[in-house]
Amino acid sequence: QVQVAEFGGGLVQPGGSLTLTCVPSGIAFDNQVMAWYRQVPGKERERVGCIGPRGATSEEPYVKGRFSISRNNVKNTVFLQMNNLKPEDTAVYYCNSLAQPFPWGQGTQVIVSS
Repeated sequence: QVQVAEFGGGLVQPGGSLTLTCVPSGIAFDNQVMAWYRQVPGKERERVGCIGPRGATSEEPYVKGRFSISRNNVKNTVFLQMNNLKPEDTAVYYCNSLAQPFPWGQGTQVIVSS
């Protein structure tokens, strides 16, 4: 059974930083391109970026230069380092496999506000 846990969200002031962690289980993690997504109520879920099995990353333009993705294949963990956060980054953040998506987890809430 595939499960995923995302955590690390919270309330942060504009310009601040957070690191989100995603721990999926029940998948062949080493072979997966993993992606981070975010969703604001009333809007479509959007992809933030992704990371290949060997660490190659791609971030969407609206976070490029501020967010970075990394992974630890030994611990089956994916990270999203978020710097210089803006109020428009406020959302619930999720991770999933890009090519073989599994049921969404509960995500982790990020609120950027002064």
